[in-house]
Amino acid sequence: MLIKSVSGIRGIVGDGLDPAVILNFAAKFGELTSSLTKGKNKIIVARDSRKSGIALKNAVISGLLGTGIDVIDIDLAPTPTLLYNVKKLNASGGIVITASHNPSQWNALKLVGPSGEFLNKKEAKKFFSLEKENVSWKPSKDYGKLEINKEAIKKHIQGVLSTPGINPELIKSKGFKVVLDCVNGGASEAFPEFLRILGIEMQTIFCDGSGDFKRIPEPRSENLTVLSEKVKEFGADIGFATDPDGDRISIVSNEGMPIGEEYTITLATQAVLSKNKGAVVVNLSTTKSVEDIANRAGVPFYRSPVGEANVVKMMKDKKAIIGGEGNGGVINPEIQYTRDGIGAMALILQYLAEAEEPVSHIINSLPRYKMIKEAIKLESDDKGNEFLEKIKNSNKNKNLDLSDGIRITENNRWAHIRKSGTEPILRIIAEATTVEKARALINTILRQGR
Repeated sequence: MLIKSVSGIRGIVGDGLDPAVILNFAAKFGELTSSLTKGKNKIIVARDSRKSGIALKNAVISGLLGTGIDVIDIDLAPTPTLLYNVKKLNASGGIVITASHNPSQWNALKLVGPSGEFLNKKEAKKFFSLEKENVSWKPSKDYGKLEINKEAIKKHIQGVLSTPGINPELIKSKGFKVVLDCVNGGASEAFPEFLRILGIEMQTIFCDGSGDFKRIPEPRSENLTVLSEKVKEFGADIGFATDPDGDRISIVSNEGMPIGEEYTITLATQAVLSKNKGAVVVNLSTTKSVEDIANRAGVPFYRSPVGEANVVKMMKDKKAIIGGEGNGGVINPEIQYTRDGIGAMALILQYLAEAEEPVSHIINSLPRYKMIKEAIKLESDDKGNEFLEKIKNSNKNKNLDLSDGIRITENNRWAHIRKSGTEPILRIIAEATTVEKARALINTILRQGR
C-alpha cells in the first residue's frame, strides 16, 4: 500500500514500494518540474541512510535522466540540506528518499519545488494527476546529465552560520560540550560537521550513517535513554537527537533529562522573541506552551493544519518570524522555509551563549504542560471518517477547529484528532496541566468515537 499526500509518496519497501514504482514517480516529477520552471530541468537528489536508500536513489536518478532531466546527486544528507541547495543552486526541484520518523522497512519520496519548499496542495494535486499518464521517455541523445556534488552540506552549514542573529564566534567562545544522537541516519555526517566548525567539544552516538537504527527513529523522550546517560557521563551542556532525515531536533538537558520534542519549538520561539517581535505560527497539534510564550511577548499567534507545507503557507501569509511543529521541527525564515535541524541547533546554542545559564534553568522558566499521544490503526478511510464524525457530534457545543480533523479546546486543555498523512492511523493528541487530565480527555474521546 502506498500513502500519497502533500508529504509525498510513502510505503513499506517490497509491499507496494519498489524501484519500478519509484522510477515511474520520479519520471513524472521530472515532467512536472519542467512545466513549472519552463524547462530549467535540473533536480537535486538526496537520501537518508536506510538499507533501501541506494537502490531507490538509483531508480529516482534513472527516471529523471531518462526524461531529459539533469541530476545533482548529493547522496547522504539531511532533508533541509537538499531544500537549501535547491534554492541556492537554482534547481527546478528536489527529491529526498526518506521516510523520516517511520521504521526502517519504510521509505518514501519527499518532493521539493523550485522555490526550495515542499510541494503545496495545488502542486501535489497536479503531480498525482499525472500518475496514470504514460511517461515521455527521451531518446538516448536527449538524456539528462548526472553530477556528483560533495559540497552541499558545507553550503548549508555556511548559510546557517551566516544567518542574522547567529554569532559563531560567541558560540565558540563558550566552550560548550554536546552529545549528539543522529540515529545512524541521514544527518550522521552533517550534524557532527556543523558542531566541529563551531569548535564544540562533542561526543557522538549512533552517527555512523549505516541505517541501522539503534533506537526507535522518532526522537521522543522515551527513545533517548542512551543519549540521556551519555550527557550525564560526559558532563555535557546539552544533548541533541534527531530523526533519520535531520529536520527535527529533540533536546536532553545538562542534567540528562529529555525535555520532550514539543519543547524544541518552545525554546526556539523564546530565543527569537527575546530579541525580535513578530508573529508565531505552529500547527494544531503543537503544545500550548508556544502560545503562552507568544502571549507573554505580546505578539500574534496562529495555528495551521498539520504538515510543513501548511505551516509555511501560514507563516508567509502572517509574516511570521518563527514557526514550526511540536515534533521537534523549527522553521526559521531567516534561513529557509522548512524544518531545519541544523538551523534549530544554531538558534538554541546562540540562545544558551547569550543567556549564560544552563539549559535546565531556561527550560524550568518555560510554561509546561503534559501531553499524551496515541494512535489507532485504521482498517480503512471510512473507519477514520466515522470516528471523526462521532467526535464532532459529541462535542458540537464546544470550541472546535475543523480545519484539519477536529481540535477541541476547553480551558487549559485541548485535544486534536486527525488522520495521519504518513501512516494508516488516526492520531489522538491531548494536552493539559496534568497527565491525569490529559488522559481523561483521551479516554473521553475514545469512548465517544466507538
